[in-house]
Amino acid sequence: MTGLVLKLGPRERVLINGAVIENGDRRSRLSIVTPNANILRLRDAIHPEDARTPVRRLCYTAQLVLTGDADAGAAKLQLLQNIEELSQILTDTDSRKILSNATESLLEGQFYQCLKALRALIPREDRLLAAAKQ
Repeated sequence: MTGLVLKLGPRERVLINGAVIENGDRRSRLSIVTPNANILRLRDAIHPEDARTPVRRLCYTAQLVLTGDADAGAAKLQLLQNIEELSQILTDTDSRKILSNATESLLEGQFYQCLKALRALIPREDRLLAAAKQ
């Protein structure tokens, strides 16, 4: 059997296809066998007040699709435009590869994979913003 295996800590919450599920008092494993299920660990969620930077705003938009709070079609177009804008700024090879992976995932309708790729840019964005403040 293939699929995603979630390992949850005690009382950890996860959002699966719009439903918040809370684990019990012990560690557990869930096997998600439904393809293309929308899954988001709530500990990894970006809160609206934290979506203040370009990359975090992209992540937040992708996250809204996963939570069922945004239309996938409209979000896809917005994300593609914003990724293109970001690719004009982040021109190093690693960032371009990450943005390319995010775009490919998005074009395939894989919003979680897109979110995962974009989250890899957050530490880089943080470093760039910190350097700009100095």
